[in-house]
Amino acid sequence: MSKKDADNSLDSIVALCKRRGFVFPSSEIYDGFTAVYDFGPYGVELANNIKKEWWRAMTQLRDDIVGLDAAIFMSPKVWQASGHVKGFSDPLTECRQCHSRLRLDTLLEEAGILADEKMSEEEINNIFENNKSKIKCPNCGSSDFTPGKNFNLLVQSNLGNFTGDWSKEPIYLRGETCQGIYVNYKNVLNSTRVKIPFGIAQIGKAFRNEITTRQFIFRTREFEQMEMQYFVKPGDDMKYFEQWRQTRWQFYLDLGIKEKNLQWHKHENLVFYAQEAYDIEYKFPFGFKELEGVHARGDYDLSVHSQSSGIDLDYLDPISNEKYIPHIIETSAGVGRTFLAILTESYREERVGEELRTVLALPSKLAPIKIAIFPLLKNKPELVVRAREIFDFLKLNWRCEFDDNGNIGKRYRRQDEIGTPYCVTVDFDTLEKGEVTVRERDSMQQTKIKVENIKKYFQDKF
Repeated sequence: MSKKDADNSLDSIVALCKRRGFVFPSSEIYDGFTAVYDFGPYGVELANNIKKEWWRAMTQLRDDIVGLDAAIFMSPKVWQASGHVKGFSDPLTECRQCHSRLRLDTLLEEAGILADEKMSEEEINNIFENNKSKIKCPNCGSSDFTPGKNFNLLVQSNLGNFTGDWSKEPIYLRGETCQGIYVNYKNVLNSTRVKIPFGIAQIGKAFRNEITTRQFIFRTREFEQMEMQYFVKPGDDMKYFEQWRQTRWQFYLDLGIKEKNLQWHKHENLVFYAQEAYDIEYKFPFGFKELEGVHARGDYDLSVHSQSSGIDLDYLDPISNEKYIPHIIETSAGVGRTFLAILTESYREERVGEELRTVLALPSKLAPIKIAIFPLLKNKPELVVRAREIFDFLKLNWRCEFDDNGNIGKRYRRQDEIGTPYCVTVDFDTLEKGEVTVRERDSMQQTKIKVENIKKYFQDKF
């Protein structure tokens, strides 16, 4: 796909999201708020369905993982111990002409110059300094930049500080959800029947003061993570790491993503404590980018919190009486990135006669609306009443929508763009013969179904 095609594809998805109520720019009536988005009526349903599938795969279908919902605000000591206060940063430069602040690694990548995100500040800055003439500011075209420096991504708050001098002892919005898992590890261990190996799963908001924010909801300053930390015996790391690589890859195939649109990216420049790290990348309209990370983190996380807090976080094996700090395998995915991948995978434009039909071919389990119910004519009360009765019956089992606005063809097209798998039309055959017309989204085939069989019909479909 050419860059122009990629841009057009992303533009089409963004336009659909706004038009059909999936994603809105935050605070839009006040000219928006950079890199923050709101999920609209259909977007929140799709996002909830994604989270539901992740939670089901991680907790319901496994007996070795429990759930957690840790607070967004945590003691600043957590972020000091984890290294975020000093080391959670991105390389920053400023254009001297237009004063835009930009990420060095992003500028290098867009210029086609190799720069791995795990390189040190010095390595990235050296590459940047040696290639300045090839790099242009995306906003003004200048090549006049300040030297690179590290910019901390933690978002500060003055929660609970009434002196006005909160900068000396800042509180932070969490930069990642996993720290809440680490500091609750002992609580979970003491209050449940888990034993090594076991995992703790969490879905929650995180916040980062990103320098460069583009590509719609791919990189935002407020986002939701789906993270799982799996605690294992030292020496078993690689065995479980490979198992989780296979498990997480299969998860995306089960969501309907084609394998040709996925690839693995191995991290060559690991942080000092990591044993191995891979990203699952998806082929977004702007190229293959990270969808989820699978990391073998060693015993670093629990060790630093044990040392900093003074609390013993050792695990005592109930069989061997061996005592050790567990090692951790992490899987970390973003709701927004998964959301965008699902939209990209499902978006279709096709010709139907002289008309261009836009379709979101979403898997039924992810579709915001499962069934739409239409009366054929809005001005026929007997049809509207019967359609309402069927809607009230079906909504007890599935997320449904009642729609009587516009002609039937326009209603079909609207539901196609929302991704609704099935539409049920109530017409005069419903009143005379007890039959409704069920129209399937992808094939557009229509089938007559007896009203008394409609629940069984959809039970079989879903």
